[in-house]
Amino acid sequence: MSSLFDPGSLSIFMLGLIMGARHALDADHIVAVSTLTSENGNVWRSCVIGAYWGIGHTIVLLLIGLAVLGFKVAIPEYVARFFEACVGAMLVGLGLSVGLSLLREHLHVHPHSHPDHEEGQQHLHVHSHRDDTSHGHLHRFRLEYKSMSIGMVHGLAGSALVSLLVLSTVHTVMDGLLYLLLFGAGSIGGMVVLGAILTVPFALTPKGGGQVHRAMRAVAGLASLALGSSILYGLA
Repeated sequence: MSSLFDPGSLSIFMLGLIMGARHALDADHIVAVSTLTSENGNVWRSCVIGAYWGIGHTIVLLLIGLAVLGFKVAIPEYVARFFEACVGAMLVGLGLSVGLSLLREHLHVHPHSHPDHEEGQQHLHVHSHRDDTSHGHLHRFRLEYKSMSIGMVHGLAGSALVSLLVLSTVHTVMDGLLYLLLFGAGSIGGMVVLGAILTVPFALTPKGGGQVHRAMRAVAGLASLALGSSILYGLA
């Protein structure tokens, strides 16, 4: 095994860390995580959601990467395309789930008047039962586990590129394992930062800004639906 302190090995390992952080910023990752972070306005929890995504992503890459290193084969193109299709379908599903969630909250518009207004003068009022305290909060860890599952699907889709990088840059299983671990650490760190950034608009919106929150959630859902459909169309 090559020395861990060999300049060439250190360069490869640093490349893995940087590539992992860069990989976290791919458009499909940003859109997928945005649909999750839009469901809460807590920056800390969004960081945890991002970390779970990175953990799920890393687990899959480690398993596939070790298999690739052990058998010295690359992921076939048709398998890679299938995994990409899974990501596209998942993004479409996430987008639709946001829409269904908004519908389940009984979002509707109705005329509303105030006694201090002129007689007969009304304005439209947007109402959602999500604002009612009787509906409670999200089940603990639901978003975290959902994020980990999404990260695992993305790990499958990114396995072809990572396997090629591993095969072309390392020569031993141990070096490959370290490369993948650093790649995973970079992706986890990148997703934690991304989760925090995506939640800032929600956290900064004052209480009573439910309409703004719902609008941002709708945008996240539409972006996920559009990108997922684009991926599927490109693979057709």
